[in-house]
Amino acid sequence: MKKYIGIIILLAGLLFISCEPEFSNPVDPDNPNVSAGNADFSSYVAIGNSLTAGYSNGTLYLSGQKNSFPKLLADRMAEANGGEFTIPYLEEDVDNIGGLKAGGNVIVPPRLVIDAGEGQVERISREPTQELSPKPGPYNNMGIPGAKIYHYVYHGYGNMANLAAGAANPYYVRIASSPNASVFEDVMAKHPTFFTLWLGNNDVLAYATSGGLGVDQTGNQDVTSYGSHDITDPGVFGFLYNQMLQALTSTGAKGVLATIPDVASIPYFTTVPYNPVPLNSATAQALNQAYAQYNGGLQMAKAAGLITEDEMNKRIIHFHAGRNAVVITDEYLTDLSALGLPSLRQTTRGDLMVLPSAGVIGKPNPQNPALILGITSPLSDRWVLTANEINELRTATAQYNGIIRALAQNYDLAVVDMAGAMEELISGIRLEDGSVYTADYFSGISTLPSLFFSLDGVHPNRKGYVILTNKIIDAINRKYGSTLRKYDPGYFDPDIWILPEN
Repeated sequence: MKKYIGIIILLAGLLFISCEPEFSNPVDPDNPNVSAGNADFSSYVAIGNSLTAGYSNGTLYLSGQKNSFPKLLADRMAEANGGEFTIPYLEEDVDNIGGLKAGGNVIVPPRLVIDAGEGQVERISREPTQELSPKPGPYNNMGIPGAKIYHYVYHGYGNMANLAAGAANPYYVRIASSPNASVFEDVMAKHPTFFTLWLGNNDVLAYATSGGLGVDQTGNQDVTSYGSHDITDPGVFGFLYNQMLQALTSTGAKGVLATIPDVASIPYFTTVPYNPVPLNSATAQALNQAYAQYNGGLQMAKAAGLITEDEMNKRIIHFHAGRNAVVITDEYLTDLSALGLPSLRQTTRGDLMVLPSAGVIGKPNPQNPALILGITSPLSDRWVLTANEINELRTATAQYNGIIRALAQNYDLAVVDMAGAMEELISGIRLEDGSVYTADYFSGISTLPSLFFSLDGVHPNRKGYVILTNKIIDAINRKYGSTLRKYDPGYFDPDIWILPEN
């Protein structure tokens, strides 16, 4: 609780602290005059995480930074008397490989690419060129990849000495104004007159991408007890979010708040089907015989009243000719270990396989090559989001979004509905020119023109960031009477590398 109290003191004190896109974009002849309306863009500061930094294709790299939504937005604000917008560019990353090194060791991997010969996504086989050397800020783009909301107010998050222990962030180490500054202190040092605030994604995303390995900390306000994969308590989220807004608006700054999308709807969780295992009749029959003892044990447990008939049916393992669900370990099942029965079941439509699971399902178990992962060797929790875990994520996200919308109303700020944008993507966003962008994952070269997401399945590609920028511009124009110009996504390529066949 000590650090949480420190957060209160820090934020209370703050209340009193007073490169171009790759393609040209012509002026809209129907709207030649650009105005800030009743907003002041002279000092625009972007507050957020990887989505704000311009992260894409599994890492941060120069081109992604130049096409981040804050940079695109700042360029439009410049037409309405907006001020200088500084970005902590990875200047040595001239080949857009991305990633970071520290002391010669890779600490953040390079970008993902498409291997045309293999028809699959992989890390480019080159080491990052960017060394983790301090380039002190503060900057106008303060998007810190990996940051949760409480990281923004943590002193030492940018201290190189804390990096090995996992108590610092390499991206903030690189740009912190001093080793023991907090990100939010650096934000306020820019004296923002306008801001975008998009925090909260990582407060649920880390839990999701780990397959639910963390803990839902709802009800626990002691952030010092949190693990890196935990869900942040909505009470902590709401308190910190409110205190940030109180500090930001204390000198009259205006801004835009972004809601949090349903992370369970992004390609990282929707690409690998729950039933990816093809089997013929003979193999299915052999597997059923192998699980006969386990299934019989479940029937005995049910007869003894240890589990219900419904749970028994959920846990019975059965294979058939055709596509089959994978076998997983589920911690939410009744513990029958006293009977020698593990907590196994097969996945259902209510479960989500994480994207990297495609690389392990059907492969030999490294500890016992005679066993096949997902078939004769159950997949561990890290490879699947169960229905219970998805419910925890969605409950927390809904609470965060309720807080964001309520505070936007309290502080009279604009809101951009990123949660609604994700719902649109699932069915396809149709733009004025007739082009359609979807939430699908890469499935072939021909699909690239319609993809919103990059190859990591979490972050947008370049076109996707342009679409997000336009939604933010719409929200600003509606709320503040400005006439910022929007972008035509057709002028931007998706920034996805395709390696030629050998």
